[in-house]
Amino acid sequence: MNKTIRIGTRSSELALWQANTVSSQLEYLGHETEIVKIDSIGDEVLNKPLYELGTTGVFTKNLDVALLNDRIDIAVHSLKDVPTVLPKGIVQAAVLKRGVHHDILVLKDNEDFFTQKTALIATGSLRRKAQWLYRFPHHEITDLRGNVNTRIRKLKENDWNGAIFALAGLKRIGILPDNVLKLDWMIPAPAQGAVMIAALDQDKELLGILSELNDKETELCVGIEREFLNKLEGGCSAPIGALAMIIDEELKFKGALFSTDGKQKVEFSKTVPVNHTTDIAQFAASYILDKGGKKLMRKEGEVEKEINIFSTKHLSIGQKSGLNQRIGTDMSDFITIRYNRIKPAVVKQPIKHVIFTSQNAVEAVSDSFMGSELNFEHIYCVGRRTKRLIEKNIGKVTHVENSAGNLANYLAAQIKNEEVTYFCGNKRRDELPDILDNKGIIVNEVVAYQTILSPNELIKNYDGLLFFSPSGIESFLSKNSIDQEVAFCIGGTTAKEAQKHFKTVVEAKLPSVESVLNSVNAYFIK
Repeated sequence: MNKTIRIGTRSSELALWQANTVSSQLEYLGHETEIVKIDSIGDEVLNKPLYELGTTGVFTKNLDVALLNDRIDIAVHSLKDVPTVLPKGIVQAAVLKRGVHHDILVLKDNEDFFTQKTALIATGSLRRKAQWLYRFPHHEITDLRGNVNTRIRKLKENDWNGAIFALAGLKRIGILPDNVLKLDWMIPAPAQGAVMIAALDQDKELLGILSELNDKETELCVGIEREFLNKLEGGCSAPIGALAMIIDEELKFKGALFSTDGKQKVEFSKTVPVNHTTDIAQFAASYILDKGGKKLMRKEGEVEKEINIFSTKHLSIGQKSGLNQRIGTDMSDFITIRYNRIKPAVVKQPIKHVIFTSQNAVEAVSDSFMGSELNFEHIYCVGRRTKRLIEKNIGKVTHVENSAGNLANYLAAQIKNEEVTYFCGNKRRDELPDILDNKGIIVNEVVAYQTILSPNELIKNYDGLLFFSPSGIESFLSKNSIDQEVAFCIGGTTAKEAQKHFKTVVEAKLPSVESVLNSVNAYFIK
């Protein structure tokens, strides 16, 4: 490969160790590399346990976006942090040979506390918390977040008896203390100790290069663990452990699901010939779900909900809190946005009339240009939030409407025989350009971003489905059939598309997530 391979990574010491390991292996093969640091929401929000952040992929999403937007060529991850379903266009290109998979307890002083009535143990992992409490129900758990160096420092500064870490992380950056206990009984997170390289599926030359770094045995074992995790996941965090190992031509698998308070466990273990592993993850997950695992998938203290809805985009903790307590929510992002690199020639000359109908288009333009580089005389948009984003990053908005059709009718009455520049996505709707074209207004379209479908097959039936764009509906229908669900939609355009497929469609009063959730409450809670 002639070009330098840009390696995306988080900036923690452990993440950089992983990225530099990949860099060294690529350079050994004769390729030039460059490290690009990109941090994540998991690095920035340290005052909450990971399972309360309200999203999956908290350590990987920003790297995914950088990969899709051509800021990096590959992304290096701890595989245990990677969602089991990758964004469309991104693939697992290689898995390095696995390191040690064990968890360890780093002691504050000594292990005398095991003979006492209680102890205080620190961890930010729901899996570690549940397993520790299952074994030591009289102990207490306190939250611990931050990179490994920060967590070691916090252990020294606080009056805790110990803190739980992954052995591989401490060994890799050379800070493994002497006073540790290996927790052989604790089932690790799926893929713990493995480093994964992600790349774009269209870059065949690069994928060929990266395949030389792939360890086949590790790939098989962590693939089974992650498939097991995928089959158990229901859109919310759960204490799940899994480990697959190959010993003497046999694959030994153990998987377990715990209640979040550590009081209950459902476990599965099996040994099979290494050439007969195809359905072991599916079999294990089905066994656990049938033996009571479905009930354990609920969060601690949560009772079974009377009403269950599914959102086709992730909702924050604050947004979910607006739902009535009788309503349960699962969620997954059904579309991924990829910004296009807009050519400078597009905005080189002043533009009199500019249209934005989505926040994604604004973000895409802001990703390509500073506000000072843009000379837009009149800016028109759809939605108050889009307006706020424009005025924050680009300039003053001349006029705002609540739908693309209303905006088109306004422009048709205000500007005659002129041109407009429309920053849009690849899946933009026809209504606005058709109205303007019929009124003799020339529409110069600039495709500023790509909407990529990322569908998932739902594992159960829901009372309602939440949609935030027509593309979200398209993505959903590509893998799911429709029964009697109600479709709750963020705006008129999305509602109009939903009406083609659903018997009951509820349009939010305002084009906002909060308004969609309010419409859910109003519909179900009489």
